[in-house]
Amino acid sequence: MSETTTIRTLLPVLIPIVVIELALLAAALADLSRRPAEQVRGHNKWIWVAVIVLINFIGPIVYFVAGREE
Repeated sequence: MSETTTIRTLLPVLIPIVVIELALLAAALADLSRRPAEQVRGHNKWIWVAVIVLINFIGPIVYFVAGREE
């Protein structure tokens, strides 16, 4: 199997994953930017920016589940 064939077979799987990752990243950063620091767990937005951006796919999910205080 050549490299081109491998890429062509993986693209239909990778494209939705990348789109979901980018949507989660954008939604988490948008939500974080709109919230006052008092409504963010730990009251430190920069830590949450690092978690969201650096821990791909899981970071935004962790923010939505544990980072927001209602």
